[in-house]
Amino acid sequence: MGDTSKKEKPSFFKGLQSEFKKISWPGKESLLKQSVAVICVSVVVGIAIAILDMLLQYGVNFLTM
Repeated sequence: MGDTSKKEKPSFFKGLQSEFKKISWPGKESLLKQSVAVICVSVVVGIAIAILDMLLQYGVNFLTM
């Protein structure tokens, strides 16, 4: 009727370990460059949002006076 032999399932942690070995980690220099880029872009976007917020606040105050 069916296959009665049981196949052993691979362990979750063995599979995790084999997948972890496939990861290519960035080097120290690459990681530093990417981190600096993320911080710079975050600061620039934060400043742009702050300026836009001030302009919109000024516009709303001007219209409601």
